[in-house]
Amino acid sequence: MSDAYDYFRAHAIAAVRKARALRPGRSKQKQRTVARVYHLLSKEAALAPNIHHLDDFRVARRLERQIGR
Repeated sequence: MSDAYDYFRAHAIAAVRKARALRPGRSKQKQRTVARVYHLLSKEAALAPNIHHLDDFRVARRLERQIGR
């Protein structure tokens, strides 16, 4: 397994936990979407690690920061 897989998986788990703590609504849906993106990134990184995942990761992190505001 690659380091990218472990990194993305850790973020996916943290995002799911954060989503579970939120009240039902738009922000919870967005947080669950972010968690799904991290999960998909971890699956792709497990198959073939490459640098293209970093752009997707940065977009997901930016969205997650916007949810927290």
